[in-house]
Amino acid sequence: MSLMPKLDLDAIPATNATDYPAPFDSEVAGRWYRRLSPASGLSDFGASHVVLKPGAWSSQRHWHNGEDEFAVMIAGEAVLVEDEGEVIVSAGDCVAFPKGTTNGHHLINRSDEDCIFVVIGGGQPTGGGYADIDMLFTADDRYTCKAGIDYERKCR
Repeated sequence: MSLMPKLDLDAIPATNATDYPAPFDSEVAGRWYRRLSPASGLSDFGASHVVLKPGAWSSQRHWHNGEDEFAVMIAGEAVLVEDEGEVIVSAGDCVAFPKGTTNGHHLINRSDEDCIFVVIGGGQPTGGGYADIDMLFTADDRYTCKAGIDYERKCR
């Protein structure tokens, strides 16, 4: 199978799906993304094209134990929120999040326009956590309380 190196973004379905349990799903309802790696045949790292509508969050504020993340803002601006505070990220800016750093991060679109970025990640999916809520994610894509109890059963 031969793949074209230039991707047709319009041919890759956009979704705003999330696995976050309620009530943590509402902030990301305005996040629309396209998974670029599967569409391009890449398998050693993930890449996504993300559009944040005004008011939307990229995720809950999180970190990865075994995966690096790197994002490039393409258009618009968002606010990067970390333990140290907040900073504006504008078109052309790059942000990096090394694996194992437990400084939770996410982007929030506080503007009146869409912001668009590409995020790339790679490494071993060994789980991670959330800075502002009592939730962890596991290597097998489950959510637990920080005490390790399955979120859907016992954390509510």
